[in-house]
Amino acid sequence: MTDYLPEAVGRLTAARRDTAPFLQAHHAEAARRLARVFERAHLRQRVTMSYDPKRTGGRNGGSPVQGELSASAADARKHLADIAALMPADCWTVLFDICGLDRGLQDVEVERDWPRRGGKMVLRIALSHLAAHYGLEAEARGREAMRQRSWLSERAPMFAPSEAS
Repeated sequence: MTDYLPEAVGRLTAARRDTAPFLQAHHAEAARRLARVFERAHLRQRVTMSYDPKRTGGRNGGSPVQGELSASAADARKHLADIAALMPADCWTVLFDICGLDRGLQDVEVERDWPRRGGKMVLRIALSHLAAHYGLEAEARGREAMRQRSWLSERAPMFAPSEAS
């Protein structure tokens, strides 16, 4: 799997001469992670023809159903459904179009009849929600700001203290 960044997100993370980039590094990382999940879920359209009987519906093949998906693809689809349930509808549809279908931001704005540059704001809000879901922030913080990841308050010693003779 490649480290793929959707083109529309990549253009917004590039800094211009005198201004900071519109999307920060944690937004780009969230978009990369979502694009990887879309790749694992096998939701992107195929560009070339496949003559595999399972795809064409030929001999002993029919249309693929959920039961025939690999476990990884099924898990990825469940992960996408969970993310979609957490986000506002407009934010999720923009992320689906940009990160999942690799559409351009202008195409999304025209399709939804949004004002120019309106899609940029929705994309930034959506990527902020997504970055928060993944636990990504604009600035790295120390250990005291992290969420606790285990039920133990501190790690138990690996070896019992030895007695000095």
